[in-house]
Amino acid sequence: MDVVTVSPKYQVVIPQKVREALHVKPGQKMQVIAYSGKVVLIPVRPIEEARGSLKGMDSIIEREEEDRV
Repeated sequence: MDVVTVSPKYQVVIPQKVREALHVKPGQKMQVIAYSGKVVLIPVRPIEEARGSLKGMDSIIEREEEDRV
């Protein structure tokens, strides 16, 4: 496990192994969430990367009879 230090400007460096595993690039946006006493960084991905990710998903929704009228 890598340990980082918070700078006087409250900055941290993401370790190289983590950057490479998550394909984080310089200038990339990260969403920051405080969760259960932890700081979580989530890479913001372009919406184009989601294209086709739901291929084959059943999109038929069973509705109640009263909703059909």
